[in-house]
Amino acid sequence: MPDVKPAIELRGVTFTYPDGQPALRDVSLAIEEGEIVGLLGANGAGKSTLMLHLNGLLRGEGEVIIGGVRLDDATLAEIRARVGLVFQDPDDQLFMPTVREDVAFGPRNQGLSEAEVARRVEAALDVAGVASEADRPPHHLSLGQKRRAALATVLSMDCDVLALDEPTAGLDPRGRRELIGYLTTLPQARIIATHDLELAAEICDRVAVLQEGRLEAWGEPGLLLRDEQLMERTGLEVPHSLRFHAAEASHEHVAAHRGRRKATDR
Repeated sequence: MPDVKPAIELRGVTFTYPDGQPALRDVSLAIEEGEIVGLLGANGAGKSTLMLHLNGLLRGEGEVIIGGVRLDDATLAEIRARVGLVFQDPDDQLFMPTVREDVAFGPRNQGLSEAEVARRVEAALDVAGVASEADRPPHHLSLGQKRRAALATVLSMDCDVLALDEPTAGLDPRGRRELIGYLTTLPQARIIATHDLELAAEICDRVAVLQEGRLEAWGEPGLLLRDEQLMERTGLEVPHSLRFHAAEASHEHVAAHRGRRKATDR
């Protein structure tokens, strides 16, 4: 069988800002192809710092490996073509007169033919659900439309990994639902930094919980997000959709403990 490399692999990634503030402390994890991973933690936990390491916008100690390619000076351009980073504020990503021109900017700067640029742009606009807004100025769009347009700008790069920073922040319920729907249909490995724990519970295959730059927990969202002690310790809360199950599990644990005590007392 061929040796399949993880889509993303971090080995001992450590980063300290110039003012001496540690942001990441020996973070190691691997994300498989096609997997959706939630990156969770309170403000200042290191989520955005970790995201910026994936395509070399920040570079600390340790190793960042994308699809088997180690990030270094020689591979930086290749890694940035492989990793599509969608910023929290879509206005940081949309700067051309129209959505279509924004989506064309990346592949055009890769030196592709105009025919290939056009093909990629149409495909990205269609997948992201903004084909009908292609010729509108980005600043005329709603926040949800802007987020989908920003997603299209990285999809047009034909990247292997999507890294999304707070993609549902500020969206109304309909916009949130539509964006989540688009994200679940994409084939790439997706890492999503988010405070939206309902999103993590709903669509993520695994979650990584950061605290003060350390990887505090790593595993299935159905298990970790029900862990009230973990959530309390890391400044998070059990999602509403899982609270009933967490309370039920706690009740069953107490009942089982009492049953064992009664059996022992006999």
